[in-house]
Amino acid sequence: MTIATVIEAWNRADPAAIHPTRRISEDAYQASGRAQAEALTTVLPDGCRIVDFGCGDGRVTHPLKALGYQVTAADGSQAMLDRITAADPDLATVLTDGTDLAAKLPRKADAVLSLAVLIHHGYEAGERIVEGLRAAVRVGGLLVLDWPTAAQPAEGGSWIGVTTWSRERQEQLATRIGLQWVDSDLPWPVFRAVKAA
Repeated sequence: MTIATVIEAWNRADPAAIHPTRRISEDAYQASGRAQAEALTTVLPDGCRIVDFGCGDGRVTHPLKALGYQVTAADGSQAMLDRITAADPDLATVLTDGTDLAAKLPRKADAVLSLAVLIHHGYEAGERIVEGLRAAVRVGGLLVLDWPTAAQPAEGGSWIGVTTWSRERQEQLATRIGLQWVDSDLPWPVFRAVKAA
């Protein structure tokens, strides 16, 4: 499964398939985004420049902007970015698969979020995406990545499958590209961008 295959699947996805809470109700879906944005405020400096990669239709992006952050919505799916723009034409957007994110930004971000992307990609694509996201954040900035580990890691078998990593493989990549773990109470790993080893 390639990055392009996953992006094409999201381009065709029914909006109801984007997140499990959307099957409950649109209100539940939006409330889950507001709750995640509020949780992120525990690690993100006030008013910082954030790139929300894999933003989908803005479930977390819009609440972060409302909280005073300078948010850029980034996604590989033009269909998702069109939904973001329809809801907020003034929100900055970037079409990217993540690997080229740094080249598409006017300057490096203070933080890059990727809350539902890595789980849908295999190891090779996942590594390329993490490398691209790291390149887009300034030294000292933060990356919040939905990058799960498991005792029995496995690659997801489809665009909606979930890939889990071994902690060792995750740590090797983090060390190689310059990511240090940050202690937090968030449900996702938080990293500080440092100079690569």
